[in-house]
Amino acid sequence: MLNDKFSFSILKEDGYARLGKIRTSRGIVDTPTFMTVGTQGTIKSAFIEDVAETGAQIILSNTYHLMIRPGVSRIKRVGGLHQFMNCNLPILTDSGGFQIMSLSKLVKIDEKKGAIFNSHIDGKKFILSPEESIKIQKDLNSDIVMVLDECPKLTKDKNILKKSLKMSLNWAERSKNEFGNNPKKALFGIIQGGLYKDLRLESLEGLKKINFDGYALGGLAVGESQKQMFNIIENIISSMPKEKPRYLMGVGTPSDILGAVKNGIDMFDCVLPTRSGRTGLAYTWEGRLNLRNSKYQKDDTPINKNAKIRNLNMYSKSYINHLINSNEILASMILTMNNIVFYQDLMRKIREAIKNNVFDVFYNKYMDVI
Repeated sequence: MLNDKFSFSILKEDGYARLGKIRTSRGIVDTPTFMTVGTQGTIKSAFIEDVAETGAQIILSNTYHLMIRPGVSRIKRVGGLHQFMNCNLPILTDSGGFQIMSLSKLVKIDEKKGAIFNSHIDGKKFILSPEESIKIQKDLNSDIVMVLDECPKLTKDKNILKKSLKMSLNWAERSKNEFGNNPKKALFGIIQGGLYKDLRLESLEGLKKINFDGYALGGLAVGESQKQMFNIIENIISSMPKEKPRYLMGVGTPSDILGAVKNGIDMFDCVLPTRSGRTGLAYTWEGRLNLRNSKYQKDDTPINKNAKIRNLNMYSKSYINHLINSNEILASMILTMNNIVFYQDLMRKIREAIKNNVFDVFYNKYMDVI
C-alpha cells in the first residue's frame, strides 16, 4: 500500500553508493534512478506505456516549456500533467531555472521579479518568479517540485557565481514559502556555486537552513570535464544530508552515472538517451554504436537481443541503418526505446550490485566501456 506522504529511506550502502527507496503518493521509486526526460509532456518518439514497461518509475518534465505551450490552464483543466499525458508514473518538474541559461538571449534577470522571458515560440513576454514557478508546478500536480534558481554558464569568475548564488538562495526561500506545507509532495533545493568548493558549500548550508525534502546539484553538465564534475561531488557529498535524496541534474552519460553513484548520488536525468536515439546512436553494453555508419549495412544482428519491448530484438542493424539513411521516423522510435531500455537496465544492475556489495566490481568492469 502506498504511503500518501513523500519519504526516502536508505536500504543499503556499499561504500558511498546507496540503495534507497523514494515513496510518493503516486508510486515507489527505487534509487539510484534515472528519469527519462519528457520536456513538453511527452517522451519524444516513445509511448509512455512503453517507457513504463522498461522499468522506469519516474519521469521529468519542464515548467518553462509547458508554461509557454500548451499553457498551464489547459493542463490544470484536466487535473494535471499526469492526466494530460496519460502517465501513471510520478513526475518531477524542473523549475525553468536551466532555461534561464540555455535561453539567455531571451531572458532578463530581476532578483525581485524573477526571470523575464521573451517566448522562444512567438516572442510573447512571460515573467517566471520563484512564486510563479511553484504555482505552475502545483497546477501541473507534480510529485517532486524544484525551486527556481539561476543556473549560471560555466565561468571562472567568482564574483558572477557569488552574485548568482546569493540570488538563488533568496529564490529558494521564496519558493519554499510559496510551496507551503504539502506532505504528499516534495520540494527540492538546488545547490549552485560553479566549480568552487567553498561556494558550493555556502550554497548547500544556506539551503539546509531553509530545509528541503531533497537536494540537487545544479550548474553541472554545462561544459566542465567529467573529472571536474566528480571533484565537485566528492567535495560536498559528505555535507549533504544523508537522510535526503541527492539529485545530479542533467547528467548524463553511463560513465557519468557510474562515477556519481560511486560518490553517493541517488537521482539522475538527461536528454541524452532520447536525443541520441533521434540522431542514430544506440547505447549498448559494448559501448555506443553509430548506426549511420556504412559498416552496419550488412549486419543482420539486433542491437540488443534481450530487448523484447515492441519486439526491438527483431530489428537488425542493417534495417535500422536503412531507416536512418532514409530519414524514417521508425529509426528514432526504435533507437529511443533501445536507449531507454539500456539506461533502465543500467540502473537496475547498479541497484543489484549495491545490494550484493559488488558495486566496485561492476564499476571497474563497465566504467571505461559504456
